[in-house]
Amino acid sequence: MTARPHRNDLIPIGEMARRTGLAVSAIRFYEDKRLIEPVRTGGNQRRFLRSDIRRVSFIMIAQQLGLTLGEIREQLAQLPHGRTPNARDWKRISSVIRKRIDARIAALAKIREDLDGCIGCGCLSLKKCALYNAGDRWGEKGAGPRVMLPPEVA
Repeated sequence: MTARPHRNDLIPIGEMARRTGLAVSAIRFYEDKRLIEPVRTGGNQRRFLRSDIRRVSFIMIAQQLGLTLGEIREQLAQLPHGRTPNARDWKRISSVIRKRIDARIAALAKIREDLDGCIGCGCLSLKKCALYNAGDRWGEKGAGPRVMLPPEVA
């Protein structure tokens, strides 16, 4: 059982919004999605741990990197409750995120290289066109630009 946080370690939702640059509604959304968990006062008001500012910042960055809310929740579950995460905690999470970033960089680099020779198939050479699709064989593999995007993105 975690110790109840000291009153000075708690901030109201408006302060959380101000410190993170998010709207109060976004903070509530993250709460609804179980990404952050407020402490409730006797009057049922939300109070957040100061360390939740870091968690919300992580959520914002992870979303920019393309992680789903489920993936973000999974990573946040690795962090300790009731104390500010330390460098070791964040390093463990960052190693997982780093792999995701590296894969995304590789996918973007491939798309960039392929895009140099393609304009969405207005090319004049069916011999070297990566999108040429005789008999619609790509349609059998699903919807979307299957040739240009790697499987984890398409």
